[in-house]
Amino acid sequence: MRTLMLHSDYLRYKTRSKTKLAEDIEDEKRAGEVDNALITFAAIEKEDEEDPQLIIKKAVKEILSVQNKVNADNIVIYPYAHLSSSLAGPEVSQEILKGVEKGLEDNNETVLRVPFGWYKSFELACKGHPLSELSRTITTEPEEDEEEVKEESAPSKLFILDNDEIFDIDEYNYQNKTLRQLVDHEQGISHDTGKQPPHVKLMKEKELASNERAADVGHIRWYPKGKLLKDLLADYVYDLVTQRGAMPVETPVMYDLADKAINEHAAKFGERQYRLKTKHRELMLRFACCFGAFRILADSFLTWRNMPVGIYELSMYSFRFEKQGEVVGLKRLRAFTMPDFHSACLDNEHAKQRFAEQVDMCALTEKDLEVHYEVAFRVTQDFFDENEDWIKEISREHIGKPVLLEVLPKRKHYWNAKVDFAAIDDLGRPIENPTVQMDIESAKRFGITYLDENEQQQYPTILHCSPTGSIERVICSLLEKTSTDKGSKPSLPLWLIPTQVRVVPVTDNHIDYAEEVYEQLRSLNVRVDVDDTSERLGKKIRNAGKEWVPYTIVVGDKELENKTITVNRRADDTKEELSIDALADEIHELTKGKPFRQIPLPHQLSKRVKF
Repeated sequence: MRTLMLHSDYLRYKTRSKTKLAEDIEDEKRAGEVDNALITFAAIEKEDEEDPQLIIKKAVKEILSVQNKVNADNIVIYPYAHLSSSLAGPEVSQEILKGVEKGLEDNNETVLRVPFGWYKSFELACKGHPLSELSRTITTEPEEDEEEVKEESAPSKLFILDNDEIFDIDEYNYQNKTLRQLVDHEQGISHDTGKQPPHVKLMKEKELASNERAADVGHIRWYPKGKLLKDLLADYVYDLVTQRGAMPVETPVMYDLADKAINEHAAKFGERQYRLKTKHRELMLRFACCFGAFRILADSFLTWRNMPVGIYELSMYSFRFEKQGEVVGLKRLRAFTMPDFHSACLDNEHAKQRFAEQVDMCALTEKDLEVHYEVAFRVTQDFFDENEDWIKEISREHIGKPVLLEVLPKRKHYWNAKVDFAAIDDLGRPIENPTVQMDIESAKRFGITYLDENEQQQYPTILHCSPTGSIERVICSLLEKTSTDKGSKPSLPLWLIPTQVRVVPVTDNHIDYAEEVYEQLRSLNVRVDVDDTSERLGKKIRNAGKEWVPYTIVVGDKELENKTITVNRRADDTKEELSIDALADEIHELTKGKPFRQIPLPHQLSKRVKF
């Protein structure tokens, strides 16, 4: 049921003509008037046919709650089909509307139910206070009793799991600061310093990205270097998941909330949604790729021989209506790029095997991206009781470091087990990155089934995995690392850095040879550029350092005469005379297995735009 509740000074209505669905009414019901009323415009939906009595009970409870808050003397039930594009049949609709009327009459002197199926004119005056206009969606999801609510609100238990031993968080001997910072954050005792995270300055200084002031907050514009990083990371994840059986797809970014499964799944994200209304529909911009992946799986014929079935999409973009005060830099955005890998597995045991493999994949990204992650393993109490040894095995064999273990008293979400990897920023706060989740709920909701060996339809267990987390947060973690790694030269991984090699001619007389070096390196798939600006040599070398360029080649008279290159390695301050092929081989060896793209900028620095 969809409702729009208005607290009004008065309502006047008059019936004009009847439709073929109209209920029979007495003459006194053809017009009506009521003062100081809570008017509930209501559309009865197709899904309400599953349990009309539950809808009646929940609607009465919600309307009385709002009436009590706004202090309305009277209540009006006004059938209003325009609130939904998926309406129930007329018999059920009337049954629910009359049931709500009867339930409300037990608590009110005046309840007016406007006739169903009639064309009507009406006039009202809305009071205009903060609670005078409210919308509600009432579903057939079972209500929880007080004991269940009390159990769900009970706090999670936090432990440290290290080498198969479980420690109280206050008794554990922490060997690194970042794990302690993660624990503090989970307890809500981390302190907000009010400082801006270092990556916000760096993303602008390195000409990667900045906020777009003409858009909503949390929407970023990317410059060529930043777009290169995003594209390389997208290529990296694509290779990672397709090598593990994922099939890439592309699905819409907008979904109709009249679809029951989508509505229920969206409700789990509460108010963090972008919603928009057209004339006949209420739509939502997706916050993940689940909707599209699940609908593809539901519409496919699956058998046990297909399992596991992997669906992968890189969302460009996903949208979450984060609170404005929480939106900062690349860490928390309202529009972001999310690699989303969903795997349909035979059952929980099959899913546990794949879960371990996907944890391995997430751990691999920590190595490939050269970042440090702390890990949280989150499980429900009943899952922990049944799978304690498996949880310890995953931690020991596939994560290989102490983890924060969170045990939830009851399942709140669609998952019963989840592993989160998080970098810790320079201010000691986690940046959520890779995740693996075991979903035991969505297959049934979306009607995803497969045919087992006995030709019986079964619901699969679904894994959600983002091997890196959002692309924006990956870049955030890489930039924050340059501040947290005290004493080390700031850098990006060699396969990601926009300029891998910079050729620096000493004078204009050396530019032609610098161009020859550039052409040869470029032909060998090395990202290389030439500093042909009028700056002095020392300034050019310093500028290369400021841009974190790993290899700098200075070309002077000696190099021109001997047709050689002298390579300066920034990482260890070494200098060596090499052939061009040898330098390319060194870079290829260090970036083996990683994606490559050419730099999308003029190779001569004098021709580049300052963003």
